[in-house]
Amino acid sequence: MPLLRVALAQINTTVGDLSGNADKIIHYTGMAREKGVDMVTFPELSLCGYPPEDILLKRQFLDDCKKTLKSIITKTSGITCVVGFPEACGASLYNAAALIHDGKLTGVYRKVLLPNYGVFDEKRYFEPGKEGVVLVLNGVAIGINICEDSWFSEGPAKAEVQKGGAKVIANISASPYYAGKRKVREQVLKKLALDNECFILYNNLVGGQDELIFDGGSFILDPNGELLANSRQFDEDMLLFDLEIPQYEPLCSENSLMSSDESLSGEVRRFSISSVVPSQKQKIPEARIRWLDYQEEIYSALVLGVRDYARKNGFPKVLIGISGGIDSALTAAIAVDALGAEAVVGVTMPSRFSSEGTKEDARFLSDNLGIRLISIPIEQVFNSYLDILKPIFNGMAPDVTEENIQARIRGNLLMSLSNKFGWLVLTTGNKSETAVGYCTLYGDMAGGFAVIKDVPKTLVYELAEFKNRQAGRPVIPKSIIEREPSAELRPDQKDQDSLPPYDKLDAILRAYIEQDMAYTEILKMGFDEDTVKRVIQMVDRNEYKRRQGPPGIKITPKAFGKDWRLPISNQYTKLYLSSSS
Repeated sequence: MPLLRVALAQINTTVGDLSGNADKIIHYTGMAREKGVDMVTFPELSLCGYPPEDILLKRQFLDDCKKTLKSIITKTSGITCVVGFPEACGASLYNAAALIHDGKLTGVYRKVLLPNYGVFDEKRYFEPGKEGVVLVLNGVAIGINICEDSWFSEGPAKAEVQKGGAKVIANISASPYYAGKRKVREQVLKKLALDNECFILYNNLVGGQDELIFDGGSFILDPNGELLANSRQFDEDMLLFDLEIPQYEPLCSENSLMSSDESLSGEVRRFSISSVVPSQKQKIPEARIRWLDYQEEIYSALVLGVRDYARKNGFPKVLIGISGGIDSALTAAIAVDALGAEAVVGVTMPSRFSSEGTKEDARFLSDNLGIRLISIPIEQVFNSYLDILKPIFNGMAPDVTEENIQARIRGNLLMSLSNKFGWLVLTTGNKSETAVGYCTLYGDMAGGFAVIKDVPKTLVYELAEFKNRQAGRPVIPKSIIEREPSAELRPDQKDQDSLPPYDKLDAILRAYIEQDMAYTEILKMGFDEDTVKRVIQMVDRNEYKRRQGPPGIKITPKAFGKDWRLPISNQYTKLYLSSSS
């Protein structure tokens, strides 16, 4: 029974950093070779980073990818590698996997099923491949897939098994994270393993790319769908495993194209190679890593997102407006875990409406986190605004205008510090507030990266409690967690003066935004009719604000940004809400 030693190199790539990505691929290839590995795989489009988006439209970029791939091939003596890359072939472009063996390009697999939903728009760039590929290495037939290819029962994996004799499906992937996504992947690929009675080698990308997080969590399944081994989540890793697989029976001559039949669409090309690694090996002990729980997983995603956004965009430090409230407290804690306390600067900007409790908590939080805290009172600037506008606003009562002036003063101060010192401003608005427009354009929305943009308010509290449990002490002061939330822009202001209770608000938002439920469907969940109408109207009429906000980390199945594309000029809400009442 052949023993095949495989390695799943779960690496963190940077879009467009061809030389850096290549160095990483070469480094991990060398590590795998030293471990006696027969075949090492790398994630989808690992050569150029994922998703490269419209950089793919530049011919020079594709030419540089081709040159970079050639440089990688020269460093692969003594091992077989599967590397994701964009393949330009004449006027066509493919999302491809290079099959490299002992310093030579043996073949290429082209992704067959191109996702074009949610955050994906691969049909904008790529053409679909037409055939499956089976790599026969040391008598073991391995079907090659790229991400979406393994998500459908009638995809190329079926043809590779039934027509190409594959006993293993190696899937290289760049599957973006949202809470619970790991379990979805495991269920889908378990079904693939069971249906085709094959092993699954699933290698997922890790790292942050703008609003997307790739969580790694690569794994290996046996033909019964049982988990044999897995990689760490949210971190680079190389998963080593020894597969013992019955030797395949040749269905036709090697390096040939198999004809299609009526039951299986597409053709399968098979390449046969022999490993140059000694066959006699001491078997690697099987190892399993604990999967992270729900809150730990989300918190880790947010930390990775901040770390990679700052690192990949060259920001030495980040800047956060510390209000003494829970949103800025959680954002600051995440930033410290991502970058270290020395790279995080807090700014407190009290006004006449700031309570002694919030001002004190801002200091406590900064001390607990070990970050520098700058204090810039805004009263003088606020008075100047009021004096300048007094002749124009004469006789008019104060309203939200004066509230927003305070938020915009703070936004200006933060951006001034950012400009002067080159620090990245992290905004602190959560998904609940962003959804209903309970935020100020050019005020608290001003900044470069929105850490908790996709985190509902109720989850903010859960993550704050998690952080304290994880630290074994109240890093986020209990008074911050227990205080009733307030923007503190007018006397005795509370969030609940303007919004429904957050538990109800978040449930309605989840139904409307993430599940695309209509008004009448949400009513059946037992919510008050007026509340549901009001929430939906607030969501729809504040799209113009969200379009002008910074990118933020995606942690739910549908986040504002690529996932959510609501027209700003939109009369449908008014029509269906009025007609349904």
